[in-house]
Amino acid sequence: MKLFPLHLIPNDTNFNFMRLRWVSLTVALLLAAVAVGAIAFKGFNYALDFTGGTVVEVRFDRPADVDGVRERLNAAGFTSAQVQTFGTGKDLLIRLQPRAGQTSSGNDNTTVREVLAAASTPDNAAKMLRNEFVGPQVGKELALNGLYALIFVVVGFLIYISFRFEWKFAVAAIFTTLHDVLIVAGFFALTGREFDLTVLAGLLSVMGFSINDTIVVFDRVRENFRSLRAEPIEILNRSVNQTLSRTIITSFVAFLTVLALYLYGGGSLEGMAISQMLGIVIGTISSIFVACPLLTIWFLKVTKQDLLPKAREEAALARRP
Repeated sequence: MKLFPLHLIPNDTNFNFMRLRWVSLTVALLLAAVAVGAIAFKGFNYALDFTGGTVVEVRFDRPADVDGVRERLNAAGFTSAQVQTFGTGKDLLIRLQPRAGQTSSGNDNTTVREVLAAASTPDNAAKMLRNEFVGPQVGKELALNGLYALIFVVVGFLIYISFRFEWKFAVAAIFTTLHDVLIVAGFFALTGREFDLTVLAGLLSVMGFSINDTIVVFDRVRENFRSLRAEPIEILNRSVNQTLSRTIITSFVAFLTVLALYLYGGGSLEGMAISQMLGIVIGTISSIFVACPLLTIWFLKVTKQDLLPKAREEAALARRP
């Protein structure tokens, strides 16, 4: 007896995904081009984690008007101040870009006093909960470390998949994963949402989710290549259909988890939650419409010979009586 939650889609479905491979790959390429254009020409709205500056957390006696606080800070000379609520409506997080010549936290006390004076009103005073200064040099180091982490993950994936499968699968998986990360990053560049360390962590987790989903499909492809007598396109199509139920259920459960993080995690985790939700959706779609179609084109075109079990070594055969 099959339980519905475990078999959302019957294993014998036969949607012809491979028939749409050129359409899906073209759409994927266009989305990647838009993302690259947004990153290259518009750029990211880097948070203080990367640019440096001062973070001040304040608490008001009553829920504060965020727009009013932002206007008063702008009038006081903090033109690039970013104001957002966190926790309750009484708590605000204020991010300030570093002023000219500010290279250490020595000016923080003066800055905090000015921020509290500008944010407060006669009937709703603000009190400081925490203040923190991030130097510009530290921000550059964090950005470089994030880039190194990205490169390390890509190289690690490439080595692992080449060892477990075959180099064509490794290249296709890396292309698919980078496509997913590129689109999520392009979304942040295009919308101007703040890009901080939590978003970077979200992008790295998107890579993990995307590669995991792709490996599940590729594992079924390898099994079918060795057990079925059919054309490669038919085997790829059947493999996607056989893993479709698992792919959708896993993605749906993961999406619900991240949605809870978005709804209840507060403003500090909003960027990471958004990046993960986008990554789950895009990663699920790409594992179906991008990963396997890549194995049908150009130098990545996979054949049955690529995946047949290797013959026994000649030395071992020579020792036989």
